[in-house]
Amino acid sequence: MSGTLHIDWTRCDGRGLCTELLPKLLARDDWGYPVPRSSSANRSDVPIGPDSAEAAKEAVQLCPKLALSIAVRRPSSGR
Repeated sequence: MSGTLHIDWTRCDGRGLCTELLPKLLARDDWGYPVPRSSSANRSDVPIGPDSAEAAKEAVQLCPKLALSIAVRRPSSGR
């Protein structure tokens, strides 16, 4: 799976569970909110590599504020 981890800032309250489950993708800012480690990611949509896919699914399921979701990218058909 490749996709994007979406952070809904209207729901997130900076508990930090996602940063513990996804240390390669997310760090915490000074207030505890997740920030992407990759400079190519924007603040709300963080690319997920195959090596982080299972941890991202777990973070979505365990987020106490339901602030995370995954948008899956499907390969184009070449048409």
